[in-house]
Amino acid sequence: MNHPISHYLEQMPLVAILRGITPTEALDVTECLIDAGITIVEVPLNSPDPLTSINLLAEKFGEQILIGAGTVLDVEQVQSVADAGGRLIVSPNTSVSVIQAAVALNMICVPGAATPSEVFTALAAGAHGVKAFPAEMLTPQIINSWRAVLPKDLNILPVGGISTDNMQSYWQVGVNGFGIGGALYQSGKSIQAISASAKEFIQAIHKLRQGNEN
Repeated sequence: MNHPISHYLEQMPLVAILRGITPTEALDVTECLIDAGITIVEVPLNSPDPLTSINLLAEKFGEQILIGAGTVLDVEQVQSVADAGGRLIVSPNTSVSVIQAAVALNMICVPGAATPSEVFTALAAGAHGVKAFPAEMLTPQIINSWRAVLPKDLNILPVGGISTDNMQSYWQVGVNGFGIGGALYQSGKSIQAISASAKEFIQAIHKLRQGNEN
């Protein structure tokens, strides 16, 4: 199951960021996301007992989808996520040591980057893609400028303030997917509401893809 991140993004180019999720709700929430069509789930490490949630998800869904951690800030956390069964490391920053640790453990690593310099640093360390963060600051015009100088096959995923209303402008400049946080999951949100939000985002992706084909 050591697929590249492109394998999952081709199925559905959305990363569900479950910030604040607890182990007791992790399985039910993730099951509803999988049913909707999500293939990548991230549990930020500043959630309650995140490693337990990651372990539960990896044991139940690890053969179906890509599961890992967000807000990974140091090498020790990378090892802890690997021990819990996670295979994805996402960071808000460009940390060479975190990237190298993840790569050494055969994990997929998508660090945060806000400048071309950070992107090139991440790539040199072995990153499998970059999280364009915060997307509120990185407009589609900026991402378009990145594309002029970055490798054509680089996976770029804007994260931060992404909604069904602004996805198209990013998609048109060649991003490969989106990280969706509060617009998809928030603590206390019902399964039904989470499912409805997931379906709205997936419907938006289908429209974007159809637009590419026309």
